Amino acid sequence: MLSFPGAECASQLGDIALALGVCVREAAEQGKTLAAHLQHLTAHGVLHLLGYDHETDADAEVMEAKERRILASLGVADPYAS
Repeated sequence: MLSFPGAECASQLGDIALALGVCVREAAEQGKTLAAHLQHLTAHGVLHLLGYDHETDADAEVMEAKERRILASLGVADPYAS
């Protein structure tokens, strides 16, 4: 997943690129449905476009908590659960 911020004056946040073949492989390796994996990656990308990152452990905790809430609202299981 790659995210590309839009121009500062643009009315869009930016773009998110997903490599379908990689997503299919990752979903299978992680025992997830492709739909759930794509929803997670999309939420993750949108959060990046909104300025969130996971450079530090503290930042990662904040971002992952937001991802969990977003995904729960969509009926998707916690992607970080063991």
